[in-house]
Amino acid sequence: MSTREENIPPMMLAAEFRDAFMGVAEDYAGHPRAVYDYGKCIRILMRTHGFDQEQATDYMDFTVIGSYVGAATPIWVQRIRYSDITIA
Repeated sequence: MSTREENIPPMMLAAEFRDAFMGVAEDYAGHPRAVYDYGKCIRILMRTHGFDQEQATDYMDFTVIGSYVGAATPIWVQRIRYSDITIA
């Protein structure tokens, strides 16, 4: 018998952000997509590239998130508390 993990097809991974990897999500068509913690990615960029927070955020937003690579593009999650959400 195979497990769910054994049946996950290959997906795009961001090796630089290995320590920020959270897991796998599926899009509307059932394709797996790697999920990363945005805040951890910022901290990784600050540590590995010597960026300050603003530089790391700019790099993350424009170079990383702004690079659409098709249906396999990873998902970048910004963690916030539910209580901080304003419902319109």
